[in-house]
Amino acid sequence: MAKSFDNRDGWIWIDGKFVPWREATMHVITQGLHYASSVFEGERAYNGKIFKSIEHTDRLFQSAKIVGINIPYTKDEINNSKNQLLEKMNLKNCYVRPIVWRGSNQMGISTANADIHVAIAVWDDWASYFKIEDRIEGLKLITSPWKRPSPETAPSQAKASGPYLICTMSKEFAEQKGYHDALMLDYRNYVAEGTGANIFFIKDNNIYTPIADCFLNGITRKTVIEMLKKQGFNLTEKHILPDEVKNYDEAFLTGTAAEITPIKSIDNVSFATGEKTLSYKFMNDFTDLVNSSI
Repeated sequence: MAKSFDNRDGWIWIDGKFVPWREATMHVITQGLHYASSVFEGERAYNGKIFKSIEHTDRLFQSAKIVGINIPYTKDEINNSKNQLLEKMNLKNCYVRPIVWRGSNQMGISTANADIHVAIAVWDDWASYFKIEDRIEGLKLITSPWKRPSPETAPSQAKASGPYLICTMSKEFAEQKGYHDALMLDYRNYVAEGTGANIFFIKDNNIYTPIADCFLNGITRKTVIEMLKKQGFNLTEKHILPDEVKNYDEAFLTGTAAEITPIKSIDNVSFATGEKTLSYKFMNDFTDLVNSSI
């Protein structure tokens, strides 16, 4: 069993300093905790190099701008600190989590006098968001009763903590019913994504994925789209109704933690899985891609 995240050896970079892991704490009266006033990134390092590190930092700053947070460090300082932390932790293949939040100077909805904090942590026991045997066999998904909100309701293009509560509730719903993950629809009842990953569908040699107009346009999503287009596949971004899911041959999820993970079923609709499928090929192609970038 993995260690609790508050009781580990190592270091966390916080507000410009490397702090022993167990001492990287904040006060319970913190605006980021009470009002979800925070943004973060999920990144992965392969053989000591963070994949798309610059793009992730760019998105961190964009997310902060959307929710009105001014990060008190430059992008170069954040990128350099991530690399220094990898070296200090002596990790080569690991997960990287930068996070920015409003602190304890002020409580309440107002942010006029809020103090801003930044931290970066890395750990190596998130080899994948899903077990390797589940990735090979394919995931079972169930449609969540919770939906992705309108972009007029939540900051859909910011990787902000608050909207992830919907994902947490959807994931819990799925796991309690014996599924690996949940399929989330959007406020218009179009197919949106998984709880923490984007979704793709395959029909013959054509690839389809929902338009990212009310959920995060993931960095892995964009990487996979580019990879598939370079391979010559026709890829279409379109609105997909739940009833259309049964028309596809295969499906898979993409994300920093999920990488590419095939889907075995959504509700009572089954998809092809296994070594002869395109999903399996894409899973291996992505592994080659991230390792070739080193």
